[in-house]
Amino acid sequence: MTAFERFARPPSSGGATRRSALALLAALAAAPALAADPFASFLESLWPLAKAAGVRRETFESAIAGLTPDPSVPRASGAQPEFEKPLQTYYAQAITPGRLAKGRALAAQYQAELAAIEQRFGVPGEICLAAWGMESDFGRARGGHDVVRTLATLAYTRPDRPVFRDELVAALKIIDRGEVARGNLVGSWAGAMGDPQFLPSAYLKFAVSAGGGDAAPDIWTNAPDILASIASFLHGSGWAANQPWIEDVVLPQGFAFPTLHATAAEWAALGLRRGDGREPAGDGSAALFLPSGAAGPAFLLFANYFVIKQYNNSDSYALSFGSLAQRIAGGAPPTVPWPAKPINLSRKDKAFIQSRLAALGLYDGSQDGKLGPKARDAIHAYQKQAGLQPADGFATPAVVASLRGRSPARASRRARSSACLAL
Repeated sequence: MTAFERFARPPSSGGATRRSALALLAALAAAPALAADPFASFLESLWPLAKAAGVRRETFESAIAGLTPDPSVPRASGAQPEFEKPLQTYYAQAITPGRLAKGRALAAQYQAELAAIEQRFGVPGEICLAAWGMESDFGRARGGHDVVRTLATLAYTRPDRPVFRDELVAALKIIDRGEVARGNLVGSWAGAMGDPQFLPSAYLKFAVSAGGGDAAPDIWTNAPDILASIASFLHGSGWAANQPWIEDVVLPQGFAFPTLHATAAEWAALGLRRGDGREPAGDGSAALFLPSGAAGPAFLLFANYFVIKQYNNSDSYALSFGSLAQRIAGGAPPTVPWPAKPINLSRKDKAFIQSRLAALGLYDGSQDGKLGPKARDAIHAYQKQAGLQPADGFATPAVVASLRGRSPARASRRARSSACLAL
C-alpha cells in the first residue's frame, strides 16, 4: 500500500458500499451511453468546490473533458498485503538484497544532498531512502493510473469518503498552478503520485524543491526533490531529530514481561540490551514489540516509529521501513532470528480477540482483525490476568482458546491429535 492510502481503505462495514460501487461500474460498462451523463453530472457538481479552491474554469473543463470511470479502481482497493501477510513474510519481502544494494548506492551518490536535507529537516538520510524504497522501489513502481480519473472514480463511487473528492480538487489545483502537466499526473489506484507516493494534498503541503527557489518540486524524476519532499513530510508529521525510531533488543533469560511500555533507562534496568550489547538509548517512552512472540526478535518502538506510521498505519510496513533504514545505514539484521514457522491467526480469530477483550473492558479499539498497539496492550493485560505465559502481547491460538473459555493445554492437545490424524 502506498503513502496515504490508508484513507482509501474501506471501513469494516463497507462491504455493501463496495458491492454497490462494483455494480454501478458494471452497469456503466454495460451501458456507457446511458451512464456517461450521471458521471459527467457528478463531476460538474464539483465545480463550486474547485472554484472555491482557486481553480480556473478552463482548467476544470479541460481536466474532466471526456472522463469516464476507471472500473479497475474498486478492485484494487481491496488489496492490503501489509495487513494480511504474516509480518515476517512482509518484512523479508521488503528488505531484499537488491533493495539494500540500491539504497546504499543512492546513499553514496547523494551523500551531500542527504546531509543538507538532514540539516534542514532533522530527518536522517537513511530514513528518506527507506521511504523511497518502500513507497515506489526507488521509482520502479509508481503506478500507472491516471490520477485525475482515479480520484474522480473514487469520489463518485465512494460518496461516503469525501477525502477522494477533496483530493480530486487538490489535483486540479496542481494542474491549474502549472506545476505538473495533466498528462504527467500518473500514480497508484488511490491517486498517490510520484516516487514518494504523495496524494495531491500532500504534494501541495509537503513537496519541496531541494535547491530552493520558485521551481516546482519534481517528485517524479528529481532525486534531491524526492528525498527532500519525504523529509518535509516526516518533519511536518512530528519527526524528532537525533532520536531513534526502532531498536533491536535482546530480552534477559526468563523475562517476565512486567510491562510493554517504559523509558529506555527503565528497559535497561530490566535487563534489555541492544543487539550490539549496549543499553537502549533515546528519550521518552518506548513500546516493546515482539512481532512473532517471545520466541522471535524483539524491538523497542520510539516516538519516531509512530511518525513513520503516518505514511502507512500497518506495523508490518512501519517495522520493515524502520529496519530497512537501519540496514541501508549499515546496521545488522535482528539479533534473535525469526521463527521457522510463524503464527498468523486468521482475520476472524483476530477480530474475535478484539471483541472478547472489549467485552472484558480491556480494549476500546476497532474490531477489524488488525492487531495494532492497543490490541497488543490488551492482549498483554489479559495474558497477565489469565496467567498465560509468556505475557508478550502476541496473539496465539492459546489466547483464542482461553478467551473462548477452553483450556489452552486442551486446545493444544486437540491440535496435536488433529495433526496426528492428518498424518
